[in-house]
Amino acid sequence: MSTYITLDHIQVQNANCVAGLTFGFPAVTHFLGYVHALSRKLTQSHNISLHGCAIACHQHQVHAYKPKGYGDYIFSLTRNPLTRTGATASITEEGKMHMTVSLVIKCEGLIAGGEEGVALLVQHLKKICLMQKLAGGVINSVKDIHIESAQTDDEHERLSRKIRRRLLPGFLLLDRSQYLNEHCAHLQQTNPNSNLFDAWLDFVTLKFKAEPSLTQNEDLSDKTKADWAYIHKPKAGYLVPLAVGYRAISEVLPHGTLSETRDSAMPFCFVESAYGLGEWQSPHRTENIDNALWNYQTKEGWYLCAGLDSVDLDGTDNDIEDDDYGFL
Repeated sequence: MSTYITLDHIQVQNANCVAGLTFGFPAVTHFLGYVHALSRKLTQSHNISLHGCAIACHQHQVHAYKPKGYGDYIFSLTRNPLTRTGATASITEEGKMHMTVSLVIKCEGLIAGGEEGVALLVQHLKKICLMQKLAGGVINSVKDIHIESAQTDDEHERLSRKIRRRLLPGFLLLDRSQYLNEHCAHLQQTNPNSNLFDAWLDFVTLKFKAEPSLTQNEDLSDKTKADWAYIHKPKAGYLVPLAVGYRAISEVLPHGTLSETRDSAMPFCFVESAYGLGEWQSPHRTENIDNALWNYQTKEGWYLCAGLDSVDLDGTDNDIEDDDYGFL
Protein backbone atom coordinates (compact mmCIF):
# COMPACT_ATOMS: atom_id res chain seq x y z
CA MET A 1 0.00 0.00 0.00
CA SER A 2 1.24 3.50 -0.87
CA THR A 3 0.25 6.47 1.27
CA TYR A 4 0.91 10.10 0.35
CA ILE A 5 0.58 13.27 2.39
CA THR A 6 0.12 16.43 0.32
CA LEU A 7 0.83 19.78 1.95
CA ASP A 8 -1.12 21.93 -0.49
CA HIS A 9 -0.04 25.50 -1.27
CA ILE A 10 2.34 26.37 1.56
CA GLN A 11 2.88 30.13 1.69
CA VAL A 12 6.42 30.89 2.88
CA GLN A 13 7.75 34.35 3.68
CA ASN A 14 11.43 35.35 3.52
CA ALA A 15 12.82 31.94 2.55
CA ASN A 16 16.52 31.61 1.76
CA CYS A 17 17.00 31.60 -2.02
CA VAL A 18 20.82 31.28 -2.04
CA ALA A 19 22.35 27.81 -2.16
CA GLY A 20 26.10 27.68 -2.73
CA LEU A 21 26.85 29.04 -6.18
CA THR A 22 23.18 29.10 -7.18
CA PHE A 23 20.33 31.43 -6.30
CA GLY A 24 16.66 31.80 -7.15
CA PHE A 25 15.22 28.85 -5.23
CA PRO A 26 16.09 27.04 -1.97
CA ALA A 27 18.29 23.95 -2.05
CA VAL A 28 16.59 20.55 -2.04
CA THR A 29 18.13 19.86 1.37
CA HIS A 30 15.84 22.53 2.85
CA PHE A 31 12.72 20.62 1.83
CA LEU A 32 13.98 17.18 2.83
CA GLY A 33 15.14 18.64 6.14
CA TYR A 34 11.65 20.02 6.73
CA VAL A 35 10.13 16.60 5.96
CA HIS A 36 12.67 14.87 8.22
CA ALA A 37 11.73 17.15 11.12
CA LEU A 38 8.05 16.34 10.56
CA SER A 39 8.87 12.64 10.41
CA ARG A 40 10.59 12.70 13.81
CA LYS A 41 7.50 14.25 15.38
CA LEU A 42 5.06 11.88 13.68
CA THR A 43 7.14 8.85 14.66
CA GLN A 44 6.66 9.75 18.31
CA SER A 45 2.99 10.75 18.09
CA HIS A 46 1.56 8.37 15.43
CA ASN A 47 4.28 5.74 14.84
CA ILE A 48 4.57 6.63 11.14
CA SER A 49 7.57 7.89 9.17
CA LEU A 50 8.02 10.08 6.12
CA HIS A 51 10.42 9.22 3.30
CA GLY A 52 11.10 11.56 0.41
CA CYS A 53 9.03 14.36 -1.06
CA ALA A 54 8.10 15.92 -4.38
CA ILE A 55 8.49 19.70 -4.69
CA ALA A 56 6.03 21.79 -6.71
CA CYS A 57 6.31 25.57 -6.99
CA HIS A 58 3.22 27.66 -7.72
CA GLN A 59 4.52 31.17 -7.16
CA HIS A 60 7.82 32.81 -6.25
CA GLN A 61 9.14 36.33 -5.72
CA VAL A 62 12.88 36.81 -5.29
CA HIS A 63 13.78 39.98 -3.40
CA ALA A 64 16.10 41.40 -6.03
CA TYR A 65 16.13 44.30 -8.45
CA LYS A 66 18.06 45.31 -11.54
CA PRO A 67 19.73 48.75 -11.60
CA LYS A 68 18.97 51.13 -14.42
CA GLY A 69 20.80 50.22 -17.58
CA TYR A 70 22.76 47.00 -17.84
CA GLY A 71 24.02 44.95 -14.96
CA ASP A 72 23.37 41.99 -12.71
CA TYR A 73 20.44 41.69 -10.36
CA ILE A 74 21.08 42.89 -6.81
CA PHE A 75 19.44 41.50 -3.68
CA SER A 76 17.17 43.87 -1.77
CA LEU A 77 18.84 43.96 1.63
CA THR A 78 17.65 45.25 5.00
CA ARG A 79 19.64 47.60 7.18
CA ASN A 80 20.93 45.93 10.34
CA PRO A 81 20.31 47.56 13.75
CA LEU A 82 22.98 49.83 15.17
CA THR A 83 25.75 48.32 17.23
CA ARG A 84 26.13 48.85 20.97
CA THR A 85 28.39 51.82 20.30
CA GLY A 86 25.83 53.40 17.99
CA ALA A 87 27.80 52.71 14.83
CA THR A 88 26.21 51.43 11.63
CA ALA A 89 26.48 47.65 11.45
CA SER A 90 27.86 46.05 8.34
CA ILE A 91 25.42 44.44 5.91
CA THR A 92 25.64 40.71 5.40
CA GLU A 93 24.29 39.94 1.94
CA GLU A 94 21.33 37.61 2.14
CA GLY A 95 19.03 36.38 -0.60
CA LYS A 96 15.38 36.15 0.43
CA MET A 97 12.20 35.26 -1.41
CA HIS A 98 8.49 34.68 -0.95
CA MET A 99 7.15 31.45 -2.42
CA THR A 100 4.11 29.21 -2.55
CA VAL A 101 4.97 25.53 -2.81
CA SER A 102 3.31 22.15 -2.39
CA LEU A 103 5.03 19.07 -0.96
CA VAL A 104 3.94 15.53 -1.76
CA ILE A 105 5.39 13.27 0.93
CA LYS A 106 5.49 9.48 0.95
CA CYS A 107 4.33 8.00 4.24
CA GLU A 108 5.22 4.60 5.68
CA GLY A 109 3.33 3.00 8.53
CA LEU A 110 -0.27 2.25 9.45
CA ILE A 111 -2.52 5.18 10.33
CA ALA A 112 -4.69 3.82 13.11
CA GLY A 113 -8.37 4.66 13.50
CA GLY A 114 -9.54 4.49 9.88
CA GLU A 115 -11.10 7.66 8.43
CA GLU A 116 -11.41 9.21 11.88
CA GLY A 117 -7.72 8.59 12.51
CA VAL A 118 -6.82 10.19 9.17
CA ALA A 119 -8.92 13.26 10.04
CA LEU A 120 -7.20 13.57 13.42
CA LEU A 121 -3.78 13.27 11.74
CA VAL A 122 -4.71 16.06 9.31
CA GLN A 123 -5.64 18.34 12.21
CA HIS A 124 -2.38 17.45 13.97
CA LEU A 125 -0.36 18.22 10.83
CA LYS A 126 -2.06 21.59 10.39
CA LYS A 127 -0.69 22.58 13.78
CA ILE A 128 2.87 21.27 13.61
CA CYS A 129 3.47 22.30 9.97
CA LEU A 130 3.11 25.96 10.91
CA MET A 131 5.49 25.57 13.85
CA GLN A 132 8.49 24.76 11.62
CA LYS A 133 10.41 27.00 9.28
CA LEU A 134 10.82 26.01 5.65
CA ALA A 135 14.09 27.04 3.98
CA GLY A 136 14.60 29.54 6.79
CA GLY A 137 11.29 31.24 6.01
CA VAL A 138 8.15 31.60 8.08
CA ILE A 139 5.11 29.58 6.97
CA ASN A 140 2.11 31.89 6.90
CA SER A 141 -0.51 29.35 5.88
CA VAL A 142 -1.18 25.93 4.40
CA LYS A 143 -4.21 25.82 2.11
CA ASP A 144 -5.08 22.20 2.83
CA ILE A 145 -3.61 18.83 3.77
CA HIS A 146 -4.58 15.60 2.01
CA ILE A 147 -3.78 12.04 3.13
CA GLU A 148 -4.53 9.43 0.47
CA SER A 149 -3.69 5.75 0.00
CA ALA A 150 -3.66 3.24 -2.85
CA GLN A 151 -3.39 -0.53 -2.58
CA THR A 152 -3.39 -1.81 -6.17
CA ASP A 153 -1.49 -0.61 -9.23
CA ASP A 154 -4.69 0.76 -10.78
CA GLU A 155 -5.53 2.69 -7.63
CA HIS A 156 -1.98 4.04 -7.49
CA GLU A 157 -2.22 5.26 -11.08
CA ARG A 158 -5.53 7.03 -10.39
CA LEU A 159 -4.16 8.54 -7.20
CA SER A 160 -1.05 9.75 -9.03
CA ARG A 161 -3.20 11.51 -11.62
CA LYS A 162 -5.32 13.08 -8.86
CA ILE A 163 -2.27 14.41 -7.04
CA ARG A 164 -0.70 15.76 -10.22
CA ARG A 165 -3.91 17.59 -11.16
CA ARG A 166 -3.97 19.16 -7.71
CA LEU A 167 -0.49 20.60 -8.28
CA LEU A 168 -1.69 22.58 -11.30
CA PRO A 169 -0.95 25.36 -12.04
CA GLY A 170 2.65 24.86 -10.99
CA PHE A 171 5.89 23.13 -11.84
CA LEU A 172 7.52 20.04 -10.35
CA LEU A 173 11.25 20.03 -9.66
CA LEU A 174 12.76 16.85 -11.10
CA ASP A 175 16.27 15.44 -10.73
CA ARG A 176 18.22 15.52 -13.99
CA SER A 177 21.75 15.01 -12.66
CA GLN A 178 22.12 11.92 -14.82
CA TYR A 179 22.42 14.28 -17.80
CA LEU A 180 25.88 15.26 -16.56
CA ASN A 181 27.32 11.79 -17.06
CA GLU A 182 25.77 11.49 -20.52
CA HIS A 183 27.06 14.86 -21.70
CA CYS A 184 30.48 14.35 -20.09
CA ALA A 185 30.90 11.09 -22.02
CA HIS A 186 29.98 12.98 -25.21
CA LEU A 187 32.57 15.72 -24.51
CA GLN A 188 35.31 13.19 -23.81
CA GLN A 189 34.94 11.76 -27.30
CA THR A 190 36.54 14.94 -28.65
CA ASN A 191 38.42 16.08 -25.54
CA PRO A 192 39.57 13.33 -23.16
CA ASN A 193 40.39 15.95 -20.50
CA SER A 194 36.77 17.06 -20.15
CA ASN A 195 35.16 16.46 -16.76
CA LEU A 196 31.80 16.83 -15.04
CA PHE A 197 32.39 20.52 -14.33
CA ASP A 198 32.75 21.22 -18.05
CA ALA A 199 29.51 19.34 -18.67
CA TRP A 200 27.78 21.26 -15.88
CA LEU A 201 28.83 24.62 -17.34
CA ASP A 202 27.35 23.69 -20.71
CA PHE A 203 23.98 23.34 -18.99
CA VAL A 204 24.03 26.39 -16.71
CA THR A 205 25.74 29.10 -18.80
CA LEU A 206 24.49 31.15 -21.72
CA LYS A 207 26.78 30.65 -24.72
CA PHE A 208 26.97 32.36 -28.09
CA LYS A 209 29.23 31.82 -31.07
CA ALA A 210 30.29 34.19 -33.80
CA GLU A 211 29.58 33.19 -37.40
CA PRO A 212 31.55 35.24 -39.95
CA SER A 213 29.50 37.30 -42.37
CA LEU A 214 31.81 37.49 -45.38
CA THR A 215 31.04 39.58 -48.41
CA GLN A 216 32.04 38.56 -51.91
CA ASN A 217 35.83 38.25 -52.34
CA GLU A 218 36.41 39.12 -48.66
CA ASP A 219 39.04 37.26 -46.66
CA LEU A 220 38.52 36.40 -43.01
CA SER A 221 40.23 38.94 -40.72
CA ASP A 222 39.78 40.64 -37.38
CA LYS A 223 37.64 43.30 -39.12
CA THR A 224 35.17 40.78 -40.55
CA LYS A 225 31.61 41.32 -39.34
CA ALA A 226 29.97 38.47 -37.49
CA ASP A 227 26.50 37.26 -36.60
CA TRP A 228 26.15 35.97 -33.08
CA ALA A 229 24.16 32.77 -32.71
CA TYR A 230 22.85 31.22 -29.49
CA ILE A 231 24.27 27.79 -28.60
CA HIS A 232 21.47 25.54 -27.40
CA LYS A 233 21.81 23.50 -24.21
CA PRO A 234 22.81 19.81 -24.58
CA LYS A 235 19.32 18.72 -23.49
CA ALA A 236 15.87 20.23 -23.95
CA GLY A 237 13.76 21.38 -21.02
CA TYR A 238 13.73 24.08 -18.37
CA LEU A 239 17.03 22.94 -16.80
CA VAL A 240 18.50 24.73 -13.78
CA PRO A 241 21.61 24.24 -11.61
CA LEU A 242 20.90 22.85 -8.16
CA ALA A 243 22.72 22.48 -4.87
CA VAL A 244 21.84 18.89 -4.02
CA GLY A 245 23.92 18.12 -0.94
CA TYR A 246 27.44 17.89 0.39
CA ARG A 247 30.68 16.01 -0.09
CA ALA A 248 33.16 15.38 2.72
CA ILE A 249 36.59 16.96 2.25
CA SER A 250 38.07 15.79 5.54
CA GLU A 251 37.94 12.85 7.88
CA VAL A 252 35.28 12.70 10.56
CA LEU A 253 36.78 14.29 13.66
CA PRO A 254 35.73 13.12 17.15
CA HIS A 255 33.54 15.46 19.17
CA GLY A 256 35.46 18.04 21.14
CA THR A 257 38.46 17.92 18.80
CA LEU A 258 37.59 21.19 17.06
CA SER A 259 36.74 24.33 19.01
CA GLU A 260 33.83 26.69 18.28
CA THR A 261 31.70 24.11 16.48
CA ARG A 262 27.92 24.41 16.55
CA ASP A 263 27.48 21.24 18.61
CA SER A 264 30.54 20.15 20.58
CA ALA A 265 28.89 16.83 21.50
CA MET A 266 28.74 15.62 17.87
CA PRO A 267 31.53 14.46 15.52
CA PHE A 268 32.63 17.05 12.97
CA CYS A 269 33.54 16.90 9.28
CA PHE A 270 34.46 19.60 6.76
CA VAL A 271 32.30 19.49 3.62
CA GLU A 272 31.71 21.37 0.39
CA SER A 273 28.52 21.77 -1.62
CA ALA A 274 27.63 19.25 -4.29
CA TYR A 275 25.83 20.41 -7.41
CA GLY A 276 23.60 18.72 -9.94
CA LEU A 277 20.85 19.55 -12.41
CA GLY A 278 17.12 19.93 -12.01
CA GLU A 279 14.26 20.42 -14.42
CA TRP A 280 11.05 22.33 -13.88
CA GLN A 281 8.28 20.36 -15.52
CA SER A 282 4.52 20.69 -15.56
CA PRO A 283 2.86 17.96 -13.44
CA HIS A 284 0.72 16.78 -16.34
CA ARG A 285 3.88 15.68 -18.18
CA THR A 286 5.10 13.54 -15.29
CA GLU A 287 3.92 9.96 -15.74
CA ASN A 288 4.10 9.00 -12.07
CA ILE A 289 4.35 11.12 -8.94
CA ASP A 290 7.02 8.72 -7.63
CA ASN A 291 9.33 9.96 -10.40
CA ALA A 292 9.31 13.40 -8.76
CA LEU A 293 10.22 12.20 -5.26
CA TRP A 294 13.54 13.33 -3.79
CA ASN A 295 15.28 11.10 -1.24
CA TYR A 296 18.49 11.09 0.77
CA GLN A 297 21.36 9.04 -0.65
CA THR A 298 24.65 8.65 1.19
CA LYS A 299 27.84 6.74 0.51
CA GLU A 300 31.58 7.19 1.02
CA GLY A 301 31.54 10.81 2.11
CA TRP A 302 28.59 11.88 -0.06
CA TYR A 303 25.37 13.28 1.40
CA LEU A 304 22.97 13.92 -1.46
CA CYS A 305 19.36 14.49 -2.38
CA ALA A 306 18.51 12.53 -5.50
CA GLY A 307 15.51 11.35 -7.49
CA LEU A 308 14.60 7.88 -8.66
CA ASP A 309 16.31 8.38 -12.04
CA SER A 310 19.62 9.35 -10.48
CA VAL A 311 22.49 7.02 -9.64
CA ASP A 312 21.97 4.72 -6.67
CA LEU A 313 24.67 5.57 -4.16
CA ASP A 314 23.46 2.80 -1.85
CA GLY A 315 24.30 0.08 -4.35
CA THR A 316 26.88 -2.64 -3.84
CA ASP A 317 29.40 -1.35 -6.37
CA ASN A 318 32.28 -0.01 -4.28
CA ASP A 319 34.56 0.63 -7.26
CA ILE A 320 32.70 3.71 -8.50
CA GLU A 321 34.91 6.73 -8.97
CA ASP A 322 33.82 10.10 -7.58
CA ASP A 323 33.11 11.58 -11.01
CA ASP A 324 30.80 8.66 -11.87
CA TYR A 325 28.19 9.80 -9.40
CA GLY A 326 26.80 12.47 -11.73
CA PHE A 327 27.29 15.19 -9.12
CA LEU A 328 30.11 17.68 -8.57
